[in-house]
Amino acid sequence: MFNTASTTPEKLLQMLAALLLFAAVMGIVLFFAGRLGGRKGDKWVGYLYLLPVVLLLLVGLVYPGLRTIYESFFDAAGKAFVGVDNYKTIFTDKDQLTVLRNTVIWVVITPFLATAIGLVYAILVDKSRFESFAKALIFLPMSISFVAASVIWKFMYEYRPDQGNVKQIGLINQIIVWLGGKPVQLLIESPLNTLLLIIVMIWIQAGFAMTVLSAAIKAIPDDIVEAARLDGVNAWTMFRNITVPSVRPTIVVVLTTIGIGTLKVFDIVRTMTGGNFKTSVVANEFYSQTFRADNQGLGAALAVLLFILVIPVVAYNIRQVRQSEAR
Repeated sequence: MFNTASTTPEKLLQMLAALLLFAAVMGIVLFFAGRLGGRKGDKWVGYLYLLPVVLLLLVGLVYPGLRTIYESFFDAAGKAFVGVDNYKTIFTDKDQLTVLRNTVIWVVITPFLATAIGLVYAILVDKSRFESFAKALIFLPMSISFVAASVIWKFMYEYRPDQGNVKQIGLINQIIVWLGGKPVQLLIESPLNTLLLIIVMIWIQAGFAMTVLSAAIKAIPDDIVEAARLDGVNAWTMFRNITVPSVRPTIVVVLTTIGIGTLKVFDIVRTMTGGNFKTSVVANEFYSQTFRADNQGLGAALAVLLFILVIPVVAYNIRQVRQSEAR
């Protein structure tokens, strides 16, 4: 019933109806919650306040998820049942295999490099004279959106033909020209372009890694650090045998958190290349197939695949958090 709107006024009316429905449910909940009292009534008050949350989860998460799984077994128009053909396409089609390859590259490189950079940076600036300023510099990219960061880096990679007085506006190509080389169309050269997009993600996420790991480093007991220094431990041994083991649970959480974000990366690819030149990833391909190519079946299958890929990472992250809290 909610998919019948085709014009903007109809969609606005549907949105207004949904808001009014939610307001009505909340009004009913508050009315009955106010009527219930006493110790016996507290239990039911709790259930009543949970009711809107459960309804929102069912309508906004469970139903769309089940509907997406259902549609993944149908053709592009969503009418003819095709079984697992869409999933076969993902793992056999040349273009889809490129998408999977790119996604693997993103997940293998981004979390580890971003976490490593954040960890090293946190250690280097810890208790330094300009610690606050140094941390602010690397954290700044976290304060802007992925789209804004992508626009900034797109200008960094910008290309101008090597013709007479034509000057480069992209910093990377200008450096290449200064070194005596010729400008290169960086964002169309595969697989170099994928690696260049990954740099943007690392630039953003390194600040997050640094912030979380810096807090974990400061939580290391001072007596352990002082005892190591009295024993004449050098910087590398301190890092390997004391710092890393002490913050290992936090490192795992940071790795998995960045890994989840990397699996879902969309904004960077969409803004910088649109998924062209063999740079598409699963999240971008899901959008392209569903809304550009109008292939609902394949788009739904890609969404389901993305969901399946995220589940084990999320589960592992939750497990690690619980283990660290139990210690």
